[in-house]
Parts: sequence; C-alpha cells; structure tokens
Amino acid sequence: MQITADTLDLKPPRTSRWSMPLVLALAAHALLIGALTWGVHWKTDAEPVSFDVELWSAVAQRAAPRAVEPPPPPPVREPKIKPEPKPEPKPEPKPEPKPEPKVEAPEPDTRAADIATAQAKKKKLEDQKRAADEKAEKARKDKAEKDKAEKAEKAEKAKQERLDKEKEKETKLADQQRKADDKAKREQQAAAATEKLRAENMRRMMGQAGATGDANATGTAQRSSGPSSSYAGRVNAAVRPNVLWTEDTPGNPKAEIEVRSAPDGTIISRRLDRSSGNAAWDKAALAAIDRTGKMPRDVDGRVPSQLTIVMRPRD
Repeated sequence: MQITADTLDLKPPRTSRWSMPLVLALAAHALLIGALTWGVHWKTDAEPVSFDVELWSAVAQRAAPRAVEPPPPPPVREPKIKPEPKPEPKPEPKPEPKPEPKVEAPEPDTRAADIATAQAKKKKLEDQKRAADEKAEKARKDKAEKDKAEKAEKAEKAKQERLDKEKEKETKLADQQRKADDKAKREQQAAAATEKLRAENMRRMMGQAGATGDANATGTAQRSSGPSSSYAGRVNAAVRPNVLWTEDTPGNPKAEIEVRSAPDGTIISRRLDRSSGNAAWDKAALAAIDRTGKMPRDVDGRVPSQLTIVMRPRD
C-alpha cells in the first residue's frame, strides 16, 4: 500500500501535562458563568438550560469525561421584612388667631412745617450774608479812613517841615540882614567919626597955616588937589595879590568899587558902585578890598579919603 502526504495521521495524540488543568479551568469558568446566569434569573421558574461545550485545539487531545452538573440550589427565600409602624400623625396645631389689622393713623401734613423750616433757613443764610457784607464794608471804610488819616498826617508833617525850613531860612536871612545892618551902621558911625576927626584936624591945620579954603573942604593943602598919576599903580599893587579868582570868565568884566579910607589908610567902607554883570567876580573884588585892609599912601604921604577902584579879572 502506498502512503502519501495526504494520508491522515490516525495515531493517538501524545499525552500532554497541561491538558488536565486546562480542562478543569474551562469547566470552572463554565460553572461560574452558569451560576451567574442562574443568579440573575432566579425568580423565573424556567428550567435551567444545559449546554455542551466543545473545545478544539490545534493538537488532538483526548476528550475529558463529561462533567456532571450539580443540582441547582434551592431558591433562597427572602426574609419577610416587617413593615415599619406608621408614625402616629401629629396633632395639627391650632390656627393662631389672626391679629386685628392696625389702623394706621394718617400721616400729618408736614408741608407747612417744611416750608417754614426752609424759609427760616433761607432767612438765616441771608442774615449771615448781610452780616458778613456789613463787616467787610466796615473794614473797608475803616481802612479807607485810616489811609486818609495817615495821608493827611504825612501831608501835615511835610507842611510843618516846610514851614520850619522856611522859618529857619527867614530867621537866618534876618540874622544875616541884622548883622549886615549892624556892620553898615558901625561903618557909618566910624566913617562919621573919622570924618568929624578929619574935619577938626583940617580946621586946626588950616587955622595954624592960615589956609583960605572952605572949612568943609576935604583937602589938607591950601587948595584942593587929587591923587598923583602913579597912585593907581600903588593901589593895584596893594589890592591885586588879595584877589582869589580861578574861574575862566568870558570877556573881561569891569567892577567899580567906591572905597572910603581913614587918614592913615585904613579902609572904613567899600561898596559896589557899578556891577560887572558877573556876581561871582563882584563878590571876589569886594573880598579882595576887605583883605587889603589899608590903602597905600600917595607920593605926598597922604591917603585919599574916597576913591573909586576899577577891577578886572585879567588886569
């Protein structure tokens, strides 16, 4: 007989050591599934359904003996649960008597009071404003009066100072005038005394010399005669060194001064007979005469009692 590759291997499978545990595990799982299924449907009276499980493996194995299904356990009776006793119904509370509705008194009409309050408040504000305005006006008037009084006081003080200065000036001028008058009076008295003395001397001399001139003649000779031609040079030489003048005066102004002298040459008085037109030069010329003090004698030893000296800045 010819053996080919297609020939089935009819030899019994080799026994494996894992076959028995595998079968037992499968059986246990099957039982567990059946128990769960029965437990879900325990209230039903249907008969349990049995089924066969056929397992195949890649290796041919010997079938295990069919498991004997245990009888289903008797149905477990649920213990009767005693119903809980119903609680006794609580007595319904007696309805509280409804309070009688309060009759609200009508609200008093406060409009008149509000108006009076507003008017009083307005009047108070107006009084405060009026008082503030009066206070400010009084302060303004007081300040104006104070400023006016201070201004008047300053004006009065300035006026008094001006009057005092004017009075002082007038007093000073009056004193200067009084001194000038006293000096002029003394000079006049001295001139009169000198003239009287000269006249007496002339009369005495004329009486002794048998002069024929008038007693009122001013000369000492038998007849009147004037100063010599060289006397002007002598006077200029005596007066010029006493002139103090450093100003540059335009032109050469001429001042004519009348000088009265005593017989010994002492200057009794001097006055400005004709001004030069320059007050400063006139004053300087008079001051030079005062510094000279005494006129020089003429060639005959006499001093003219009166003569006019002409003075210029550039002489």
